[in-house]
This record gives sequence, C-alpha cells and structure tokens, in this order.
Amino acid sequence: MTTDYRAGEPAADGQRSQGEGSGSVTIAYIAEAAGVSIPTVSKVLNRRTGVSDQTRARVEALITLHGYRKPIANRSNTVELLFRELESMWATEVIRGVERVARKHRFGLTVTELASRDGQATTVDDTINRRPNCVVSVAQLTSAERAQLHAKGIPLIVFDPVDELPDDVPFVGTTNFRGGHTATRHLLELGHRRIAMITGPDHPVCLTRKAGYLSALADAGVTADPTLLVQASLVREHGHAAALELLARSDRPTAICTTNDMQALGVYQAARELGLSVPDDLSVVGFDDLPIVAWVEPPLTTVHQPLTEMAVAATELALTLGRGEEVSQAGVEIATTLTVRGSTAPPKHGIPRKGKAGSK
Repeated sequence: MTTDYRAGEPAADGQRSQGEGSGSVTIAYIAEAAGVSIPTVSKVLNRRTGVSDQTRARVEALITLHGYRKPIANRSNTVELLFRELESMWATEVIRGVERVARKHRFGLTVTELASRDGQATTVDDTINRRPNCVVSVAQLTSAERAQLHAKGIPLIVFDPVDELPDDVPFVGTTNFRGGHTATRHLLELGHRRIAMITGPDHPVCLTRKAGYLSALADAGVTADPTLLVQASLVREHGHAAALELLARSDRPTAICTTNDMQALGVYQAARELGLSVPDDLSVVGFDDLPIVAWVEPPLTTVHQPLTEMAVAATELALTLGRGEEVSQAGVEIATTLTVRGSTAPPKHGIPRKGKAGSK
C-alpha cells in the first residue's frame, strides 16, 4: 500500500541520481566481475572511504575497461518512507517528522507499507520504479533489498534499526542502553529492589534495553534475579500475560520495567485484574512515550524515545545524500530521556501483598 501525502514539485535542475551504466554494463555487472558487493562499487564511484587500495584499483580498472559511467537519470522530488506494517502506534510520530522536513524542502512524501494486503504485496521494486529522491526505511530491509536501492543510486537511511547493519549503511537510532539504565535507576532511587523486566525479542534494540536494566542493578549493588526477567512480544496482550506470571508470585516484584509502552499497558490490565493499584502496589515504567500513555490512569512513567526528532534527523540525512553530498557519520543516535508521571512511587514497607484475582 502506498500513500502520497504531498504532491511533489518538478525536480529542480541538477537534482539527478545514479542509475545503471551505459548499454548492457551495469553496476551489478561491475561488482560481479570484481568479486565485490554493489555497495563497494558504489563507494569507488563516489570516492568514499572504506575500500582497500587493491580493491579500489581492481574496480576502477573494470570501470575503465567497460566504459561504465554513472548516467544521469531523473528522480522525483519525493521522499519515500517505508514501513513493513503500518500497525504500530508510533508510526504517526515518524510520519509527522518526515513530513515536516519534506515540506520545509518543498518535497513530496510517499508512505509505503510493504506488508501484503488482500493478497497484494508492495515491494522495493515498486519503490525503485517511482524513482524517489531518497528513502527513509522503518521497515528492516534485507541485504538484497538494500542492494537494489544501491544499484539504482537511491540513497537509503535506516530508521531505528533492530539488527546490526554494515558499516556503510547510514542510520538514525536512539540510546536504548541509556533508556533502560535510566528507567531502572529511577525505580532504584525510589527504593525498589525487586524490579522485574518484561523483555522483548532477541534483537539488538531489546537486548540493549535489557543490558541497561542489568547495568543499573549492578551499579546499585543489586543482584539480578533471572526469574524476574520474562520475555514477551512487544504487544499489549503479551505484556499482560507476562505481568500475570510475575504478579502471581508470592514474592512478586514491587516494580516492573517494560521494553515498550504497549507491554506496559498490558501490565496495567494485569494489575487491575489482580486487584493491585498502580503505583501503590506496583510501579510501572514503559519505553517509547507514545501520546496515549499520558492519558491512561495513572499516566505512565516512561522513557521518551524522540521519534519525531529521529524522523527529522533521518530525513535531513537522506536529503543530504540525495543531493550527492557526504555525511559526517554513518550512524546517529539521539538521546532518550525519562518522563516521570504517576505510575511510579516508593514501594510499600514489608512483604508485598498479593491482590485477589478478579477483584476490582
């Protein structure tokens, strides 16, 4: 599914892009002949670092031998924003940031969902056919999909990557370790010692937030209890199930950190079902700071992930590459901060009491 949020204006003179080489010789052919990747050939063509002298000489010799040139090809005056699925609540914050920058630079914005709908899937090929000036991808593209964009000279910025990326793939992310550490330290400073964490899938973002939690406990001299770590998907229903498991214990935790806000909303639901009050019986800290969590009761204390600011930075970076300019660093991380609201308080003294299941 593809949505045009603003009509792009005609491309200005000089707003051009790389494409395939003359005749039958393409950048992919040069890469295969040289025994290197397409991004490596792209680096040589654009005189970028990160290529050995020997490899550079081999690629340049093949370029000369085959008369390969970077042709001038029209690109639309549009930024394309890729999602795998548009079901995440924070997608609106990302779209808002990208649209703000696109509008400032008088670019159009196309939002594309790559997930299959009604048996019809949108692919990166469709994006390439639209010839956007640049791409900001929230979707975690495969190496082959990234290579397709490289081959067509379409700059790509990855938004908040969940997997390790090659060094030459630029991205904008956030300080996940710091966020997990700050959330846990806040609870420790309130006096909590039995602090559980509902973790997420085993990808770098979630693992780094968990590492911040463990580091804060260690800094405070608190031994981490592995039974207080429960893994769950990043959705409310799984946060609810994980919280029921933790809160059913006779020595239940006095506080729970979650990997995202949706899990935290599941913790709220579980606490209500067990007759527990937030924050009197249980403190809860989320991660993301979605707009909705300021309106739940009590308002959620959460790690603010600056989604709109990240989207602004990613789009500015993408447009810089779209102009053919170098960027000072491939990876940018924007700091998280803790937003303290009403879901955290000092723990009660004595042994935590269990609520009665099903009570209100």
